[in-house]
Amino acid sequence: MVRNMQGGKHESERQCAVTRSRLASAKLLRFALDPDGAAVPDLKAKLPGRGVWITCTREIVEKAITSQAFDRGFRRSVKVAENLPVQVDTLLERDCMQRLSLANKAGLVVCGFDKVSKTLKSGKAAYILHASDASPDGCRKLDRLFKAMENGPDASGLSVCGLNAEQLSLALGRPNVIHAALKQGVPSDKFLSAVARLEKFRAGIAVNAAA
Repeated sequence: MVRNMQGGKHESERQCAVTRSRLASAKLLRFALDPDGAAVPDLKAKLPGRGVWITCTREIVEKAITSQAFDRGFRRSVKVAENLPVQVDTLLERDCMQRLSLANKAGLVVCGFDKVSKTLKSGKAAYILHASDASPDGCRKLDRLFKAMENGPDASGLSVCGLNAEQLSLALGRPNVIHAALKQGVPSDKFLSAVARLEKFRAGIAVNAAA
């Protein structure tokens, strides 16, 4: 078991079927078998049956395919789609959008440059988001404002990995979302965890080792 230093709770550990390293389950991806005997991503780790755990990086998932780690892990011949890493990336990205939508429904999201600025000045913003295709100038202005508030000189905005303005707009049900602020709350924290997971998957082993 691994102790979560922030909450004092224990996180379960699992062994990666490729690297054989034992890691907190949050750093791994679980795969299950569908009725046709194909390996499918199980992001919520709730699908029935035997599961195989793989380190949450694209390169390790790719290695799992070429090294037949799924066959060994499931102890049988397994169908594995060649585009499995792409499937995982798409699902992780979709999870980010869904969690952002839930945070919005909980009343924790503010959109629009002016409204975000006002929220930052009020000290109610826990995080700020920038679309991946946002103007660098707009990002810098909001980041400076964020740092100038109680968050301190080391604070910075969160640039949402892989979510552009169109995707943010779709997740929030509003047109042309470029910048947003998230207020503190469990849905916001879950969204940030989903973003971190997607970033780790895309960034690779180095980021996972440092986390």
